[in-house]
Amino acid sequence: MRDKIKRKDKFYVYIVKCKNGTYYTGYTNDLGNRIKLHNKGDGAKYLRGKSPVKLVYAKEYRYYKNVLRAERKIKQLRRWQKQDLIKVYEQVQKSKQETPAVSGRN
Repeated sequence: MRDKIKRKDKFYVYIVKCKNGTYYTGYTNDLGNRIKLHNKGDGAKYLRGKSPVKLVYAKEYRYYKNVLRAERKIKQLRRWQKQDLIKVYEQVQKSKQETPAVSGRN
């Protein structure tokens, strides 16, 4: 009988902006920890010497195969397309902060 592997319920595709202005795209199941690792110089070889990095885009996925597909698609984008994606993400994040919570009580 196969042992069941405990899997995380959430996966994230993310884009970070490096101190030299380049973008790096990756995926993880622990976004906060991954950003900390990148800033410590651990993790992706590409980011060594390019820290600190700033998280500029993140999207949550439930399934591993979907996050891999999303990462591949983002990595194929041109720089201006990534910048457009980041702008939309920033606008959504800003609107979430500005929208007051709606209470069900009158």
